[in-house]
Amino acid sequence: MTHLSPLGYLLGLQGAALLRGMREGTADREFVRARIDEIRALLDEPALRAGGVDAVPGAISSAEVYRDWAPNYDQPNTMIELEQPVVRQILDGLPVGTALDAACGTGRHGAYLAGLGHRIIGVDESPEMLALARARLPEAELHRAGLDRLPLADACVDTVVCGLALAHLPDLGAVLAEFARVLRPGGHLVISDAHLLLSYLRPTLPRDPGPDGRPSILTEYHRPLSAYLGAALPLGFQVRRCEELVRSTVLPEPPEALPTHMSWDLQFWCPEASLAAIGGLPSVVVWHFQLDPVTPGGSVQVRG
Repeated sequence: MTHLSPLGYLLGLQGAALLRGMREGTADREFVRARIDEIRALLDEPALRAGGVDAVPGAISSAEVYRDWAPNYDQPNTMIELEQPVVRQILDGLPVGTALDAACGTGRHGAYLAGLGHRIIGVDESPEMLALARARLPEAELHRAGLDRLPLADACVDTVVCGLALAHLPDLGAVLAEFARVLRPGGHLVISDAHLLLSYLRPTLPRDPGPDGRPSILTEYHRPLSAYLGAALPLGFQVRRCEELVRSTVLPEPPEALPTHMSWDLQFWCPEASLAAIGGLPSVVVWHFQLDPVTPGGSVQVRG
């Protein structure tokens, strides 16, 4: 059981702002006093004093979350706005061929690849997201399946793109092995994923009640950069590019009413501390790998 406390989250932001400011040399006397004064004010705030819920980790699946999210997924999304230009820049430079949009969602990357002339295959576990992808990509070959068991033949695609999905999967090695299996030698893999650093400072959201009627927490697997390299390099992938993308350091306009539940909008209780804690930290990592056409021993890769 995890207690999701708005007050605890805000105190954590204040602490992170202080620690980071002292580490980076930006915490002068005025900054430190302001944080301490805000901590006292937060502790005295009646609206925050009784807040918080107990939530069950892992009691809701990513499929359940995406079922509810699908109708609104293509609305403005800061993670997508951050990663999409970099991913498209990489895709623009790749040879045209057959492309797999892995965890295709509504087909946003697949649609862009189709516009570049690629033949599109899409795979996703969410039937609600796949329905939207079918409407957007009527000519594409779409499958409902997990990324660790792709319903595709060996060496059948030239490019794999996987956008903001791997944090939902527990076994990164098994997924990358499947990508290596279906890629032709010399093929390209483009991945975007949520960054480990931001995962420690964003609010943990309570989801719909699970089977026991309690709020639940979606399990996520945020990884250090070394985890991607450790999974990819033994499979014959070579790094072509890695970008750690930083979100805007300016908070948008505050909501009309500040929330007393776990939400991104909590940051408006203490905007200076929020910017000091989170500003400049990467939110998304983008990888471009290329599959080596030969094995480490020098022989041509054989798939079978």
